[in-house]
Amino acid sequence: MKKLVAIVFGLSVLASCQENQPALSEFTGNEISYSLQPGSVYPISGLVTFKERKDGSTTIVVNLDGTEGNVQLPVHLHLGNISAADADVAALLNPVNGTTGKSETRLIKLANEEPIAYADLIALEACIKIHLAETGPDRDIILAGGNIGTAALSGDGGRMSISVCKSE
Repeated sequence: MKKLVAIVFGLSVLASCQENQPALSEFTGNEISYSLQPGSVYPISGLVTFKERKDGSTTIVVNLDGTEGNVQLPVHLHLGNISAADADVAALLNPVNGTTGKSETRLIKLANEEPIAYADLIALEACIKIHLAETGPDRDIILAGGNIGTAALSGDGGRMSISVCKSE
């Protein structure tokens, strides 16, 4: 009888250990982060992180400080340095939730339908811009932004160099 109790106890411990095992990650562990500087009179800044997934795609996480309210703030990935006027939109990312200051997007392809892998994305000369609104005059107000990829190496990306986006 003692052996049966020991076996049952051992199996229950083994089962509970298996249930507590962490789920396998979908990420490789490769990631890079870039600062997002205020782009206007609004005191909003933050960080954008690019995380490589095992399938080669990228999860882009935007975390902003200074947002509030029940608003959705558009996030664009633009080609070129943040100071380039009328830079083309490479991809529309999920909007930042004003209450949490967060956005998360899994990027598989660009706006032109061209597939993009993590390695290619972090090698782009590009920038991230968070807008006050999707349309109207507030669309031209950049709340925060920053260079990514090779554009981040230029050292040009402070608030005074953030250019208005190309209107579509």
